[in-house]
Amino acid sequence: MSSLTKIDKTRLSVVVPVYRGRAFVRDLVKRVQASVRETGLVPDLILVDDQCPDQSWTEIAAVCAEHNWIQGIRLSRNFGQHNAITAGMAHASGEWVVVMDCDLQDRPEEIPNLFRKAQEGFQLVRACRKVRQDRWLKRQSSILFNRLFSYLTGTRKNPEIANFGIYHHDVIQGVLGMGDRIRFTPSLVEWVGFKEGQIEVEHAARESGSSSYSWLKLFSLALDNAVAFSLKPLHLTLRLGFLLACTALVMTAYYLWQRVNGNIEVPGYASIIISIWFLSGIIVSVLGIVGLYVGYAFMNTKTRPHFLVQEHLNPSPS
Repeated sequence: MSSLTKIDKTRLSVVVPVYRGRAFVRDLVKRVQASVRETGLVPDLILVDDQCPDQSWTEIAAVCAEHNWIQGIRLSRNFGQHNAITAGMAHASGEWVVVMDCDLQDRPEEIPNLFRKAQEGFQLVRACRKVRQDRWLKRQSSILFNRLFSYLTGTRKNPEIANFGIYHHDVIQGVLGMGDRIRFTPSLVEWVGFKEGQIEVEHAARESGSSSYSWLKLFSLALDNAVAFSLKPLHLTLRLGFLLACTALVMTAYYLWQRVNGNIEVPGYASIIISIWFLSGIIVSVLGIVGLYVGYAFMNTKTRPHFLVQEHLNPSPS
């Protein structure tokens, strides 16, 4: 996948996936406009409606009618946050692209700081949240996700860094060129490389609503990305198989010794049933992990698009 627009060096594009963000759209537009103009560039705001249930598209269409520098993109169905970000990236016309969430916890006022840091010679600058203003449960789920993700992928992921950052066109092209079916923006950005910088930013409290990521969704995201970006789950199954083989050898030697010494007269029914259920569970788990990789390879062979656009308002000139 390549960019759908020509690059305009006078513009700074801001990509915002919108899900349950109707209450934030107006304030977001006003604050992004003021912040981008502080950089001396022309704002190019791209609001991507991921078919959210709160009628956010109505508000997006309204602001697009009022401002021709705002692009409104409505996807044909819910493709997920990171596919929505991919859709926004593909329609970004600026040489520099900012990615941020719609709930205003990523403060638009930090955009000039990100841009100034990028001018020091970095091709991407990511925002590190000094003090996260999330609820306790959200912070704990995020910590658990990052630890699980880091362990399964063999990487070190900073829980204070998410999607918020500024990226040069070359970085965006690299991300768009990756055909991975499972899209997770931070991992894709890390993989393409380029010179990276970081700055600390203020993190705002969420004014209304709650995160759409449940514990189950976070676990599923971590597992999907472990399969997409790492072979570690397969290595873990190999270690588990080796451990079980060693355990079986030890147990065999132990029971043979007990048998020779006459300590076992009647074979135990319970031990047989427990062994069958335990080993069956391990076999099914291993087959499940292998199946995930086979399924992921199968999904990649389909080469389906990462998103489909149902409606596009104020498209950037190509």
